[in-house]
Amino acid sequence: MPDPVEALGLSELPLDDLVACHECDFLMRKSTLAHGEKAQCSRCGYELYAHRHNVVERSLALVIAALLLYVPANFLPIMQLNLLGQSSEDTVWSGVQSLFDTGMESVALVVFLCSMGIPLLKLICQLLVLLSIRWDIGRSYGLLLYRIYHHLRDWGMLEVYLMGVLVAIVKLADMASITVGLGLVCFISLLLVQVWLEVVMSPHQIWQALSGEDMHAGD
Repeated sequence: MPDPVEALGLSELPLDDLVACHECDFLMRKSTLAHGEKAQCSRCGYELYAHRHNVVERSLALVIAALLLYVPANFLPIMQLNLLGQSSEDTVWSGVQSLFDTGMESVALVVFLCSMGIPLLKLICQLLVLLSIRWDIGRSYGLLLYRIYHHLRDWGMLEVYLMGVLVAIVKLADMASITVGLGLVCFISLLLVQVWLEVVMSPHQIWQALSGEDMHAGD
């Protein structure tokens, strides 16, 4: 059976001119894209990469917005609970403290890392990567930080924490009076900004810019 790479005439091309689909592993010649275009796998249709406008500037704006939302999202009250004449205000940080104080130190550590520590570390990595591209300094460190960011992506679980909060609100609604706090609004906003950032911050263009292949990733 002939080698698919040989059959497609790709064996003599440099590796930089080839791209493999992350979904079906199909090997293809890398296409040069114009602004706003995206490359898709010819076998399964998966989006391989895109060339978006002003990637660095737009991503920097979103990272800064996320960092500004981080403190109120974690330290302002998510909800106020009134039960039998007693009221309490809960924040993400107070939830971690409560778990620690009740002897569940390991659970408190996991919640802290997944809801506060790792999301903040991801944002800092993204900020430093984007600044290294924007100011054209320390790109070798930028490459290292971007690799670290990709390893951390699966560990930041803001959406899981949000689902837990929403489930708790629904279950407690019949037992107590619940008032949604500003912290929940900031937390949802932080989650949406991070999702938007994942879309805008095109990995293909960031990798190219960090390796010096494309000095116009911000165009």
